[in-house]
Amino acid sequence: MEQIKCPKCGEVFQIDEAGYAAIVKQVRDREFEKELRAREETAVRLAESEKEREITALRAKLGEQEKLGAAERDAAVQRTVAEKEKQISALEEKLRGAELEKKFAVQDAINAQAEAAHSRELAIRELEGQIERLKSDFALQQEKSQSERELLLKQKDEQIAFYRDMKTRLSTKMVGESLEQHCEIEFNRIRAAAFPHAYFEKDNDARSGSKGDFIFRDYDEQGLEYLSIMFEMKNEMDETATKHKNEDFFKKLDKDRNEKRCEYAVLVSLLESDSEYYNGGIVDVSHRYPKMYVIRPQFFLPLISLLRNAAQNALGYRRELALARSQNLDVENFNNQLLDFKSRFSRNYELASRKFREAIEEIDKTISHLQKTRDALVSSENNLRLANDKAEDLSIKKLTKNNPTMTGLFQDAGIEIR
Repeated sequence: MEQIKCPKCGEVFQIDEAGYAAIVKQVRDREFEKELRAREETAVRLAESEKEREITALRAKLGEQEKLGAAERDAAVQRTVAEKEKQISALEEKLRGAELEKKFAVQDAINAQAEAAHSRELAIRELEGQIERLKSDFALQQEKSQSERELLLKQKDEQIAFYRDMKTRLSTKMVGESLEQHCEIEFNRIRAAAFPHAYFEKDNDARSGSKGDFIFRDYDEQGLEYLSIMFEMKNEMDETATKHKNEDFFKKLDKDRNEKRCEYAVLVSLLESDSEYYNGGIVDVSHRYPKMYVIRPQFFLPLISLLRNAAQNALGYRRELALARSQNLDVENFNNQLLDFKSRFSRNYELASRKFREAIEEIDKTISHLQKTRDALVSSENNLRLANDKAEDLSIKKLTKNNPTMTGLFQDAGIEIR
């Protein structure tokens, strides 16, 4: 059913799908008719206006051409009028075609609307069937959940009654010790079958001033450790004056885990026995401290199994990582030896190169000294040659030239002057 509001009186009334479709069809047809008539009138007006403009232009043109006769002007006018009538006929034909297209479009819209109404009806039926099935499934699920909740509540009530009865018969110290003994006994019962390579012992190392309750470590066949857990067991009697909360022990447990180099930290606790948060199962408190969990005693072994399975899945990667580290160490040692050899070789090469340069410099100095000695000897030889030339060129004639005294002496001695 569709609701329609009257725009005048404001009254809201309902109509069925067929009535609503009829109203929509009337509105659409009326609007389509109105738009079509407006387009027809606009087209006719435009055609008439265009016709008048062209006739006016033609008459003006014919008035300018006075040489044309009246018969020719009338013939031209008639031809123009005939052409315009053809154009008007063509427009009317187009309008009739548009009318047919409108009728076809209206019929298509009616058919599409009918199909849509049929599809909506089928969809509504399908939804109604789904709603009925969901109601039936919900009723069955509710009955099942109710029975499961009742069973779970019964089990929790029995468990709470058991622990309360146990706590009323033990002292405050014995409560904590009994929880530790319970966990140790539970683990030792399946140690040989499920954890043949595991270590699970009390933490007795208090050198750092603090210690946990138990440390769990598991190894593969090659002795590679792949899982380690620091356990802390906490409990107290209902009659204890000071009631502790689980979060009171998170900081110390995280400190013990880091000092003993354990990967996980687990608080096995019976504190806050009425808390739905801690009674719901394994509680991950990694938002406070990394890789830390709080569990009730019944989840002690399941948590170890879950963490062990997860660690075993990553064991292959750990082995590959250890192999890669070993290979990287070999490569690093080889690289270090190569670098050491290159360093020593470079140092020896530097020393030899320096000695070689010094020897070259000494040779260059010797060559320079010998060159100077050679130049001196060559210069001395030149001077001796010049002296010899001068000696050979020396004569009595040259010596007595412009020296009448010596000339006279040589003549008196009977020596020929040459």
